[in-house]
Amino acid sequence: MPPRSPSGGVADAWRRITGWLWDNAPDSYAALHAGASPAAIAALEDDLGFRVPVELYVLWLLTAGDDGGNGWGCLPGNRALMPLDAVAATYRVKMGAQIHEDTFNTNRPQEERITVWKATRIPVIALGQADSTSGLYLDAETGSLGRWSRYNEGPDEALNTLVTYLEETADMLEAPALALGDKPGLIGGALVWLSGIDPAQKVQWQPWTG
Repeated sequence: MPPRSPSGGVADAWRRITGWLWDNAPDSYAALHAGASPAAIAALEDDLGFRVPVELYVLWLLTAGDDGGNGWGCLPGNRALMPLDAVAATYRVKMGAQIHEDTFNTNRPQEERITVWKATRIPVIALGQADSTSGLYLDAETGSLGRWSRYNEGPDEALNTLVTYLEETADMLEAPALALGDKPGLIGGALVWLSGIDPAQKVQWQPWTG
């Protein structure tokens, strides 16, 4: 098997994020898992049936999951990087949903066939540390992120690549005045993004101004 090429963009962006957490949100930093071993990633690839993209491989070598600082994941919307076992379990569920749909697709006209999941999609980010009802997947074929849900809604718009997503997250932490779409802040020692906060907890939330 040929060696993987390095993906410096992911490593640089993730180190910017974790460096910010180390300096400003110790509870969120402490909630990050250690990196996975190459053997653990290879075992997951055996379950998936294909090699994961190099950018995701590099990310998992650095951090293989997020337990959430006081329950909040460190990514925008308080989403959390999924542990490898959760990735495998969610992938099996989603593939099972598509196999079930395919039993009906055989009797549907081509234009009416329903795709709720593609084999190349890898679930990588959950709505929250304790909420895996939805999240983001990385399409190994296109390199784009997309949204998934347990309710198998129709296709959603493609998002950025993993590199761009992490770079934009780091940018929002380092230059919060320029942040678009979400705003970082703190509750105690945890990073909490405004868009994913419970209204009852908003009084505790302190915006991060740099």
